[in-house]
Amino acid sequence: MNDTSLAELLPAARKLEEKIIGLRRRLHQYPELSLEEAETSAVIEALLEPLGLDVRRGVGGYGVIADLQGGKPGPLIALRADMDALPVQEETGLPFASRVPGRMHACGHDAHTAMLYGAAKLLVERRSELAGGVRFIFQAAEEVNEGARAIVEAGGMAGVDEIYGLHNSPTLPVGTVATRVGGMMGSVDRFSATIQGRGGHGAMPEQCVDPVVAASAIVLSLQTAVSRELSPFDPAVVTVGSIHGGNAYNVIPDRVEIEGTVRTFSARVRDQLPVMLGRLVGGVAEAHRCTAEVRYLRMVPALENREDNVCAVNRVTRLLLGENGLTEAAPVLAGEDFSVYLERVPGCFFWLGAGPQANADQAYGLHHPKYTIDEDCLAIGAAVLAAIPLYRGFAG
Repeated sequence: MNDTSLAELLPAARKLEEKIIGLRRRLHQYPELSLEEAETSAVIEALLEPLGLDVRRGVGGYGVIADLQGGKPGPLIALRADMDALPVQEETGLPFASRVPGRMHACGHDAHTAMLYGAAKLLVERRSELAGGVRFIFQAAEEVNEGARAIVEAGGMAGVDEIYGLHNSPTLPVGTVATRVGGMMGSVDRFSATIQGRGGHGAMPEQCVDPVVAASAIVLSLQTAVSRELSPFDPAVVTVGSIHGGNAYNVIPDRVEIEGTVRTFSARVRDQLPVMLGRLVGGVAEAHRCTAEVRYLRMVPALENREDNVCAVNRVTRLLLGENGLTEAAPVLAGEDFSVYLERVPGCFFWLGAGPQANADQAYGLHHPKYTIDEDCLAIGAAVLAAIPLYRGFAG
């Protein structure tokens, strides 16, 4: 497919804009949490079936997969969007704000789903020009890092040669795409610890073994796992996000529960951290006469983009948005279970600007109750996603 034809995808997506925006707003009003996306998947299935695609529902839970076979031989390219919402009370005041108390599409997965539907529409209309096939993956349960693995285990990646996906960025101006070769997002692991002491009266600490003091020392000591045991050239984060112990101001509790997350770009460092954390937690607890039980759960690996696939996204971005529409993404230690797909096949995950043209860095970020997007990004996202398999079919 020539450059001129690819460049025409954005005007074509603009003609579908009303439908894409309408779908996004419909999903936004009725958000469903991870592992509960029954109605969302039903809506997507109903929209895809009239397009003449081979649609499978219930893949890896509530995932929906649809296949499109092109008019010429070529690779099978997967495009992925996530569908789940968050347990956040929306505060945007939008006329199409969430109607479900305590739930919100505060990460824009409604927008991702709408964009992928728009890309499917665009590609169905260009089936004869498509070399190879496209697999549209509407994935559940991204927020709990379970959906991608469930898709893989259900056979959803069988036969796929490459995979691409995007995430909106409200702090990146609309009309911009950000890509990066190599490590772009961090691994996601989870740890928890039970610090066991001996409770008693708060005024008689000599009769107790205080797990609150031990837990406090552990939280501070955990930071040395990064600052004093890892090279400063190996980025890593250890964060304690939850600490619970006791029910009364004048009672020393028997135990304290700690829970947190570990992030890194390096597989080598990722393998070291469980041992380091276990030793630190156990040692500090013992120094305070307590015992500690540490649990460590590996969730998803770091997200690493292949250079060839990044070049493909860069190429179609320049064609659609011009040279100024492309920028390099800074690495972040936030995680994305798209990395599970990239462990198996090459691909690229990229940021799509969804913020205001001016002062995008002042927009409310992901997961905020006032988070929102500039809906101009929806047609752009649909066009970029559609352009990738058309370009890869002939360039790959």
